[in-house]
Amino acid sequence: METRYLVDPEHFTRLNTTEIRRQFLIENLFAVGSIKLVYSHVDRMVIGAAVPTDQPLSLEAGTELAADYFAQRREIGVMNIGQPGSVQVDGQVYHLSSRDMLYIGRGSREIVFSSDSQASPSRYYLVSLPAHTSYPTTHIPLEAANRLSLGSDADSNRRVIYQCIHEGGVKSCQLVMGFTELFEGNVWNTMPAHTHERRSEVYLYFNLPDEAVVFHLMGQPQETRHIVVRNEQAVISPSWSIHAGAGTKNYCFVWAMGGENQRFDDMDPVRMGDLA
Repeated sequence: METRYLVDPEHFTRLNTTEIRRQFLIENLFAVGSIKLVYSHVDRMVIGAAVPTDQPLSLEAGTELAADYFAQRREIGVMNIGQPGSVQVDGQVYHLSSRDMLYIGRGSREIVFSSDSQASPSRYYLVSLPAHTSYPTTHIPLEAANRLSLGSDADSNRRVIYQCIHEGGVKSCQLVMGFTELFEGNVWNTMPAHTHERRSEVYLYFNLPDEAVVFHLMGQPQETRHIVVRNEQAVISPSWSIHAGAGTKNYCFVWAMGGENQRFDDMDPVRMGDLA
């Protein structure tokens, strides 16, 4: 498990491109036949991926969590962005099609990822946060997600938001998670920009063609920087940073948040004229 430490807003302004990417961008997250995990000190999130092929993959705590098992004091959101597979949680098997999500509650001891096909494996993306109580492990198929249609072609941001783990749906301690899909010809994932002073967030960009990139904007509104992001790469966004982006093609991204509350609309908007 890789560890990422905190960067404050003042320190951020002194980082060069390579240093910003090293601190906030997670590359090569999906490693075939293994589980990769990154422990971020931003709200103590764990971001990871599992790509099982011929053998199932078990999620272990590692020394970083100082726990007997991974979910001893944590909850987990899992989304399959690959081909169909299954996740076994304490003997219960949950079948996940592409873009299905699974909420795994605190106290779940055995978590095992499998693919239906070795040649076309599942690609499980996971985000975990500390939890003070337990909620039931729940499968959220794509058709059960709450759909929100936002944006317009005129503003190049027409998109559908799929809310999966949220206060009006599957219950969690603090994790809020879903994904957004942009329509063809639309490139902005959110604009005007905003911050979440009371929550942090992590983005995973996916369904992006190999030759395409997303310019992910971050930093305080008056000190913005960008990170060039490619398919299946994630960006950690602390509470003081905006998180917006524009792609050279349309794309999807998984968003996951943790912090003081679960209100989806708890945002601190930034006027276009205040960006610099």
